[in-house]
Amino acid sequence: MDQHSSSINPNRFISALSRNQRLKDLPLEIQRALADIASPRNFKAGQVIYLEGELAEGIYILESGWVKATRMSSQGREQAMLFLKPVEIFGDIAIFSETTYPGTVTALEDGCVWVIPKDKFLQLVRTSQSLAMALIHHLSDRVLYYVMFVEDLALRDVEARLANNLLQNAQLENGQLVIHRQQWTTFDEMAVRLGTVRDVLSRALKNLEVEGLLSVEKGAIHVLDPQGLEQRGKL
Repeated sequence: MDQHSSSINPNRFISALSRNQRLKDLPLEIQRALADIASPRNFKAGQVIYLEGELAEGIYILESGWVKATRMSSQGREQAMLFLKPVEIFGDIAIFSETTYPGTVTALEDGCVWVIPKDKFLQLVRTSQSLAMALIHHLSDRVLYYVMFVEDLALRDVEARLANNLLQNAQLENGQLVIHRQQWTTFDEMAVRLGTVRDVLSRALKNLEVEGLLSVEKGAIHVLDPQGLEQRGKL
């Protein structure tokens, strides 16, 4: 664990909190109390932040960079649980369930996390109703995500999962929905995210393109027919 230093500017941590949907409205004194016990940790693309099965040392707030949480089968197949962007929280499930970390978290690009030690964090949660409620809302969001995640894997085929995922990540630009591909968004990473393999994903993407639902470019995917793509993603 990195040691907290008085040279660390607490305003940097508070700025990260202000961008988190569930933590941004915490009272200032709670934000400062969290800043007092949080330490920044830099990481490189490909670096493991923690491993599945490790004892939970604390919770993490992602300041910059993308990370992924995965589980690995005994046969070596990787299944993505979450792809996290700034400024999301992770590692909290293990803290509150008093278990080991349920998945391995790996950096997809260079970035920084803030680490809050387990014992100090739980002590603060016990004394702050506003922090406790914010975390309840956050964990509820995570439960709903996993409900939809299980539904996706169990009830939709790969093309439907792909259609849903594209719509969820699309941004409106100049009147058209666009999905910008991160540098690390290879076909292999997309396949892991959708619970399939590269060849199957490639065929699914090609089929949707042939049907005129989308256009695939090197750095982006353009949605040409949002209603048609939405229909493909339905159960």
